[in-house]
Amino acid sequence: MANSLSAVMPKILARGLLALREQAVMPRLVNADYSNDAARKGDTIDVPLPSAVAATDVNPSNTAPVPADTAPTVVQIPLNHWKKAGFHLTDREVLEIDAEESFVPMQMSEAVRALANAVNASVHAEYAGVYGFVGTAGSTPFAGDVSDATAARKLLNKQLAPRSDRRGVLDFDAEANALALPQFSDAEKVGSAGVKIEGEIGRKFGIDWVADDGVPTHVAGTASDGGSYTVTTAAASSAGAASVQLKTDTGTPTLVAGDVISFAGHAQTYVVMAGTSLTVGGVAVAIAPALRADVADAAAVTVRASHVVNLAFHRDAFALAMRPLSAGMADLALGNRILAMTDAQTGLSLRLEVSRQYKQTVWEFDVLWGVKLVRPELAVRIAG
Repeated sequence: MANSLSAVMPKILARGLLALREQAVMPRLVNADYSNDAARKGDTIDVPLPSAVAATDVNPSNTAPVPADTAPTVVQIPLNHWKKAGFHLTDREVLEIDAEESFVPMQMSEAVRALANAVNASVHAEYAGVYGFVGTAGSTPFAGDVSDATAARKLLNKQLAPRSDRRGVLDFDAEANALALPQFSDAEKVGSAGVKIEGEIGRKFGIDWVADDGVPTHVAGTASDGGSYTVTTAAASSAGAASVQLKTDTGTPTLVAGDVISFAGHAQTYVVMAGTSLTVGGVAVAIAPALRADVADAAAVTVRASHVVNLAFHRDAFALAMRPLSAGMADLALGNRILAMTDAQTGLSLRLEVSRQYKQTVWEFDVLWGVKLVRPELAVRIAG
C-alpha cells in the first residue's frame, strides 16, 4: 500500500492545488508577495508600508544636503487561519486513480472547494475597514448605466490608488447588470466580441472585473434606519480627530463595525471601527480615516443602510500571507504520508496528509494563511 500512496499523492495534491487556484477568487486578486517559509498558526508576517516622499529643489553646494527622514510603517498579519477538509478512498478507488489518469474523486473537489471558500471569505471579511463608498445601498449596481464603475474609478483616483493592478469584484446580480450594458459588452464600444461570447467582463475603465459568489452583505446597525432615528454630532470636532461624538434624538440605536457614515458639510465617507449604542446625550465613536475637515456641532449624520459589498480596489489594499505547512514522511510504520505544494502562479499553498485506516485511506487537505486590509485608501465599496 505504501507504494500506491507514494504514487497517487502527487497526483491528488497537484489536482487539488489546481482546483484551489481556480476556485479561490480573492486570493488571486490581492497582494500575496510574501515569504513562503514553513510556519505555524499564530506566527505573524511583517508587511512594510512606504511613507510619503516629497520632491525638493536641487541647490548646488560644497556639502551634500541631509537626506529627509522617512518613517515607513509595518503592519503585522497574523497567521490565524488554519483550516482542513478531507475525504476517504477505499483501496479499490485508490487503484482506479493510479490506473486511470482522468479519474478525480468528487469528494476531493468538494474538500478543496470548502478550503477555497474559507480563504475567500476571510479576504472578503476585511471589507469592514474600507471607507470609500459609491452607489446606493439596496440597489444593485449597473442597473441602467456605468456610473457606478466611473464613480469607483474616480474615487480610487482621488484616494491616490495606482492606475495599474486595479480589480473589481461583483456579486452575480451586479455582474448580470453590467453584462447587459453596451459599454461593457458591445464589440463596437469595447473593441472585442469576447464579452458577448465568453460572458466575462474583463478589463473595463482601467479595472479588471470578476464575479464571485462569496461577495458579502454588510448588515448595518439600527441607526441606519433614518425613518426611526435622527443622528447628529453631539459636539464639534476638528480635522484630524480619530473619533467623533454622536447622538440620537430618541432611543438607543446601534452602530456596528463596518458601518459607513458621512457628515453634512463635506463629501468624505468614514467607517465605524467598533460597534456601539448611541444615546440622546452622545457617545464617542471611533472612525477611519481621521476627520478630513472640521465637523460642526449638531451636524446631520448619514448612516448608510445594509448593502452588498462589491469592491473596486488596488491589489495592495489587501495583503495575504499563505504559508506552506511542514511536509515530510511521517508515521511510516502506520502507512501515513504528508506532502505539500505551493502554486508558482498564485503563491497558494496546500498540504495533503494521508492516513491509513481499515481497508481505506483518509486524504486530508489543510491550509494556513493570514490576511489583512493594510491600505484601506486603495479600496472602494460599490454598494448593492
